Amino acid sequence: MARIFITGSADGLGHLAANELVGLGHRVVLHARNAERAQEASASIPKAETVLVGDLSDMEETKKLAADVNSLGSFDAVIHNAGIYAPSKNQNKKDFSKALFMVNTVAPFILTALIQKPRRLIYMTSGLHLQGDPHLISITYANGDYSSLTYSDTKLHDVILCMAVARLWPDVYSNTVNPGWVPTKMGGSNAPDNLEEGFQTQVWLAASEDTAAFVSGKYFHHKKETECLPQAHDPSTQGNLLMQCEKISGIKFPGMYI
Repeated sequence: MARIFITGSADGLGHLAANELVGLGHRVVLHARNAERAQEASASIPKAETVLVGDLSDMEETKKLAADVNSLGSFDAVIHNAGIYAPSKNQNKKDFSKALFMVNTVAPFILTALIQKPRRLIYMTSGLHLQGDPHLISITYANGDYSSLTYSDTKLHDVILCMAVARLWPDVYSNTVNPGWVPTKMGGSNAPDNLEEGFQTQVWLAASEDTAAFVSGKYFHHKKETECLPQAHDPSTQGNLLMQCEKISGIKFPGMYI
């Protein structure tokens, strides 16, 4: 059985995937952004191995989360599921834009760079990544102000990161998943896509022995390989994203300078 760490698994698709994986007999470590949500997650999936806490909008907490994961030993798979879409109550645009960048883009970069390499990496994205800017203008010239950054940009960043990992780490299966517009708290109750199919692809990529799951550098929707924005495969685009994240986080991505 596999051992799997899932970010943002206190609710939504991450929680559903965690529950499914635990039900299949896998060892799952959950993640929540604060202690209250961690308690709720643990109570909801009592057979999970443990729950780690870390606010991914805070880089220092994200770095500590990576250390906490490593302290538990090795993992077969890490699912980068956590993400935000809209501002919280009373959050202004500038603060939300920074949180959007930190949670959706920088946190997956930091955790990928610092957590001991698993055999499989899964990055959750969105079909909206097709509307993202592959030139990364909103972060390259931000100077700390990410107000021009969009959700679509950050979801494209996740695809670019996934493809960079697939190219730089040939010993790791790195893939990205578009779960569709599904009825979660983020997607809303009127979302038209299938909720079951929304989380089953990440479960399949994380733990299946199906030969079709042993691929890398692919973009999946409902267990089917589909096409992502072509620029995500461009090494110069990948290098630009990794350099921007390095500049912000102070972390060099392993393998980037080989």
